[in-house]
Amino acid sequence: MKLLSVSIMISVLAATSFPLVCMADVLLIEEVREAPPNDPSGVPRPPRGMRMNEVKQKFGEPETMAPAVGIPPITQWDYNAYSVYFENDTVLHSVVHRASGN
Repeated sequence: MKLLSVSIMISVLAATSFPLVCMADVLLIEEVREAPPNDPSGVPRPPRGMRMNEVKQKFGEPETMAPAVGIPPITQWDYNAYSVYFENDTVLHSVVHRASGN
């Protein structure tokens, strides 16, 4: 009996309700014709999770080293083609520098 009354209520609501209008925007994305600057197949750089001492051993001394800021401490090392960001002594991100003129 309860199932029948629920079915009737749904039928009445569907018959008396205004029709729903669905709208959507279309997003067109241009095809990427070259690898983005931070693509792993591009410039070799330290991966996330690597330690500072491992970065120095594998990639050498950075050109500049910014002091740690914030809590937790975030440190930035700059190399010729990329920058490395550390939380404490662990790599968070390695970001390839944009080519000049972009």
